[in-house]
Amino acid sequence: MVRKDLSAAQASIPRWVVDELSRTTSATKSAGAIEALAKASEAFQDGAFQRAARHATQAKEFAPRYAYIREVLGLATYRAGDWERGLAELRAYRRMSGDTTHLPVEMDILRALGRDRAVANAWEELQKRGGRASTMKEGLVVYASYLLDEGNAEEAWKLLGTQRVTAQSGEADRRVWYVAAKAAARLGDADAAANLRNAILEGDPGFPGIDELEAEIAAAGRRS
Repeated sequence: MVRKDLSAAQASIPRWVVDELSRTTSATKSAGAIEALAKASEAFQDGAFQRAARHATQAKEFAPRYAYIREVLGLATYRAGDWERGLAELRAYRRMSGDTTHLPVEMDILRALGRDRAVANAWEELQKRGGRASTMKEGLVVYASYLLDEGNAEEAWKLLGTQRVTAQSGEADRRVWYVAAKAAARLGDADAAANLRNAILEGDPGFPGIDELEAEIAAAGRRS
């Protein structure tokens, strides 16, 4: 049921967010934060990440200690390519909420920034603290991709090569298989890479990056 005192834009925000902001922040500040957060949410959904970041920044000015706002701001700045700021905001979100959901995003930012030791530390932190199955799989994807960047296909394969391939698997699993297939190809195991490619295509014929993977498998076949 949509609250009648909210605009259409505000109604797009999760009800619990509106209620929590209204309960923990003064009326003036909560109204400003909710309005700015609604605009940030709409911009994010439209793919206008810089605009989303501007509105989320406004929301933060009204409620800087509210974790959900820091989460939205972190993701918006990350998607806008402002990696340093995205990293800072997502770390703030994790400290405030205790939630590890975006640790793989932090790892991806650190990877892009070339902070090798920090990538490994973040991966260790995720393993220690745990998270949802999808979060752990995305962490595998990012860390194994980092290992491939470093030319360490053997370690990447050790991480990913034992993952089960089943018909009931979803998008997160296919992302793991994709990186595993690249690791296998770089190790010269074209058959293992091709089997993983086939499993990916069976679940999603339009999976992104398949052409690149095909090229790596072909190169592995020529080397064998």
